[in-house]
Amino acid sequence: MHVHVKVKAGAKRELTEKISDDHFAVSVREKPERNMANKRVCEMIAEHFGVLPNKIKIISGHHSPSKILSVVII
Repeated sequence: MHVHVKVKAGAKRELTEKISDDHFAVSVREKPERNMANKRVCEMIAEHFGVLPNKIKIISGHHSPSKILSVVII
């Protein structure tokens, strides 16, 4: 399953907002440095879907606020 995520890094509060079935807006506290924000986004999406964080992969948008993630749901 592919999920489109719009990320706001360096936010004051962490928030996962579901826009539609496959579109999310995620705010994370981590800065967009050393892949820290990307790791936290994967963790938050994994929590939302109830899977382990290693089941989430970034397909595109590693350096962009708009990302496409692959979610493996068993």
